[in-house]
Amino acid sequence: MITVSGTRATRMALAAIPAAVMLFAFSQGASAQALASQTLEERLNTLMRVVDEQQRQINSLERQVTVLEMSQRGRGLAGADAPAGSGPVADPPGADGLPVPLPPLAQVGPGAPAPGDGTGTATGVPVNPPVPAEDGTGVVGQTQKAAEPVRTQAENAVVQREHAPLFDHKLTLDWGISDTYYDRRQLQLSGFLALDAIFLGNINLGETKSHQVMADLDTRYGLTDRMSVDVDVPYIYRHSNFIVGGAGGAANTLSDASANSSDIGDVNFGIYYQFLKETSSLPDIVGSLRVKSPTGSSPFGIKVQQVDAGNTNLVAPTRLPTGTGFWNLTAGMSVLKTYDPVVLFGSLSYTYNIARSFSDISSVVGQTEPATVKLGDIVQFGGGVALAFSEKDSASISYTMALEPESKTRAPGGSYSKVPGSETTASALTFGLNHVVNRHLTINASVSVGLTPDTPNFVVGVRFPYTF
Repeated sequence: MITVSGTRATRMALAAIPAAVMLFAFSQGASAQALASQTLEERLNTLMRVVDEQQRQINSLERQVTVLEMSQRGRGLAGADAPAGSGPVADPPGADGLPVPLPPLAQVGPGAPAPGDGTGTATGVPVNPPVPAEDGTGVVGQTQKAAEPVRTQAENAVVQREHAPLFDHKLTLDWGISDTYYDRRQLQLSGFLALDAIFLGNINLGETKSHQVMADLDTRYGLTDRMSVDVDVPYIYRHSNFIVGGAGGAANTLSDASANSSDIGDVNFGIYYQFLKETSSLPDIVGSLRVKSPTGSSPFGIKVQQVDAGNTNLVAPTRLPTGTGFWNLTAGMSVLKTYDPVVLFGSLSYTYNIARSFSDISSVVGQTEPATVKLGDIVQFGGGVALAFSEKDSASISYTMALEPESKTRAPGGSYSKVPGSETTASALTFGLNHVVNRHLTINASVSVGLTPDTPNFVVGVRFPYTF
């Protein structure tokens, strides 16, 4: 039998539900002003917690109504009078028998504990990324991964091109082709000075135009998540055109000659080590050590001969070199920092050229001159900036300078002497475009413009790194 007092209690509980909802809505409206000072992420996290807590309150109210109805029908005990552990467990009620209302939204900040198991919202969606424990404990790798910035595909293409290999890829095949163009003009004097003031003889302007086309395959393999090795094998084709005036004894009459060569270039090997992985406050720092072998044809001992009987000024080499003829070691350090969508990078390297003895360094036909040659050690530095203007595309600009002191030669049994005019300063400005085709293939195009006479006029190249 249902008593009048039981029916009245049920009606009061049911009537309290909309009243609680109205009370909650009023409290949330009063705190809407406080939400304006929060970030979008904080407001989203707060709303997720509020929605979960509302669901918990609705479930609690439904359980209390169910318990009351079942107790009135003799199927259970009243929620308010039931002894501990003898019935369904509801959320702790307030003084009016209803769950305690939520605090205002402004009091539910990002640092407030989320309902559920303490790791996120009741729906299982994590509110914030995991924070490392104060004592440094936690799942191995999670703390470091959470601290590393998430780069876009376009930014990864910049890293791979300007900075270092992508250490999270085991194998990368990087094939490229480039064209290097030189155009050199030189004033040639053939005669003598009379009275130390008057030149008697021929004055001609010589010009050399040269194209060097290089195709190379750079194979990189990641040994660990911090160490990578690579080997680069180039193949070079060279074409040079030599133009000189003085044909037939007339300074304004030109004649020319051409020379071509193709062969393997200098094969080089390298090892990279990542000293510091990039975080929100620290840059990515990678060190490298490269070894270049003299597998290409040497420039020493190539004879220069007259190729036009009517122009004694026109001489040309019998062949063109495809290598430097020296072993060298290059130690470098590169730094990169991502400020999405901008990437800053810089590098510094030192190249030590190992002295080598040659059986002949003379360019005169019929003359042999053995000597030991020591090229100047090279210091190179540079830096640049890249802008990722979409998920797959980026553009970059960089500046590099290489300083090389004078080379030295030494005859057998003698001492080193400097080679006049061998000191060089090479400076170039490079513009690049990167496009990510898919998660494996990237296309990198670049144009480098020489800023000093010791630098090529321009270098145009394109590369196709393919990561597995």
